[in-house]
Amino acid sequence: MMYPETSKVQLCELVTALRTRVEHDAESGVEGYPLAVRPDPAQAGSRGGGRGSIQEAGVEETKRVVRITGQSGDLFLSRKLQAAATLEDLRKEIGDCRRCKLAEHRTNIVFGVGNLHSRIVFVGEGPGHDEDLQAEPFVGRAGRLLTEIITKGMRLRREDVYIANVIKCRPPGNRNPEPDEVASCEPFLQRQIEIIQPRVIVALGTFAAQTLLGTRTPITRLRGQWHDYHGIRVMATFHPAYLLRNPHDKRLVWEDIKAIMRELGLRPEGH
Repeated sequence: MMYPETSKVQLCELVTALRTRVEHDAESGVEGYPLAVRPDPAQAGSRGGGRGSIQEAGVEETKRVVRITGQSGDLFLSRKLQAAATLEDLRKEIGDCRRCKLAEHRTNIVFGVGNLHSRIVFVGEGPGHDEDLQAEPFVGRAGRLLTEIITKGMRLRREDVYIANVIKCRPPGNRNPEPDEVASCEPFLQRQIEIIQPRVIVALGTFAAQTLLGTRTPITRLRGQWHDYHGIRVMATFHPAYLLRNPHDKRLVWEDIKAIMRELGLRPEGH
């Protein structure tokens, strides 16, 4: 993804990532890249889906089909990845991914977990130590706090929502992902979102918010207001790991969560 504020160094890194991706696909037998196919408006909203506790709480809505175009996903995803109709198909096609240098250090690919038809998707930055070992996102201390937000704050079950990360492999020493790593991995998240078709995305922390929204704006300015990701409403909020270090900001996250609940037709406790 290109940002308006991208520096020359970052631009060079992205061009390098693009060249690496094209060379990898050429070696794999990929012959060109198909143009994005926009959904037929007459068929929008026709896709069926399971009804979890969010729907059982009284929210009745028709899902529209969201197709993410104009970003790296259309270029970096092979035909088979683009054709993946389910998350299971997508995970199989990702396979033992070696598309970037993070593969050399990981224990497991951390794909995502939760309700395949959820109206809400939580997106974090990338796996940590515990996630890398268990192949599941948000299972460490920050993950336990996220679970409390979901279960005690939103009064949903963790399995009612879907949880994923921008990066599917743990960066060495939990460092920030580098531009070429994002360029290789972000299309998988894009395809996950296309398949799930959520109503709301919760961007947890600076990295997830800036990646999804294509901006360098600080999380302190992004949180607390609604944003758009290809027709899907996005609420950026602080990462649970940040809250472990700054518990006084939990009240701000609770305000964000209440806004999300109102969007989904859920009533915060006491209202």
